[in-house]
Amino acid sequence: MFQNVVLLCLAIMSISVVLTVMRLIKGPDLPDRVLALDTLYINAIALIMLMGLYLRSDLFFEAALLIAVMGFVGTVAVAKHLLRGDIIE
Repeated sequence: MFQNVVLLCLAIMSISVVLTVMRLIKGPDLPDRVLALDTLYINAIALIMLMGLYLRSDLFFEAALLIAVMGFVGTVAVAKHLLRGDIIE
């Protein structure tokens, strides 16, 4: 039963990733694209966590943690660039 639920969640999250990529490509302006990119890495974390549950492997959880840290740093860098035009100051 648990495996079926995880597979269903994987399918739903995959659809979410596809829709987010469409928003990333078609976004009307730059802040919408940044928000879509932020949502995309959160969806990637969810997919990796679900794969870790499905395959019963701890390695996926460490990869999800690394993606979370890199996604946060990337979002902060893009936000600083949009506000001031310079990242390191």
